[in-house]
Amino acid sequence: MRPLLKPLLALAAGLTVALPALAAEMSPVGLWRTFDEKSGEPKSEVRISDSGGVLSGKVEKLLRKGADPKAVCDRCTDDRKGQPLVGLEIIRGAKKAEGKAVWEDGRILDPENGSTYSLKLTPADNGSKLDVRGSIGPFGRTQTWSRVE
Repeated sequence: MRPLLKPLLALAAGLTVALPALAAEMSPVGLWRTFDEKSGEPKSEVRISDSGGVLSGKVEKLLRKGADPKAVCDRCTDDRKGQPLVGLEIIRGAKKAEGKAVWEDGRILDPENGSTYSLKLTPADNGSKLDVRGSIGPFGRTQTWSRVE
């Protein structure tokens, strides 16, 4: 039995190191690249952060060709009206669903039209992609964002 003990301990140690890293990759927390739905071109980078189990996300960089880095949210109707797009909080209040790798019950803002939508975030492809679903009732659309870091 002794010859088996050493490999089992090595395996346990490896899992102890690998599992937290794997769990971190399957979280929406991090920096994400968004894409224009029509052209497929990169649109922005959004950083999602966790504060006490509640996620928020801010636009960190505008990537669209010709985008004005000083642009503001003209169409927003809440406290974000007139705020610069860079630094704008577009994700608020998402929480992890119990027993699932899904974050929901939050809201996402589309700064192009000023509308907010119910939000569901689902990591995909081992955390390298994020399915971002915004909806009103049964109607909605899903975008896939790519992890930058």
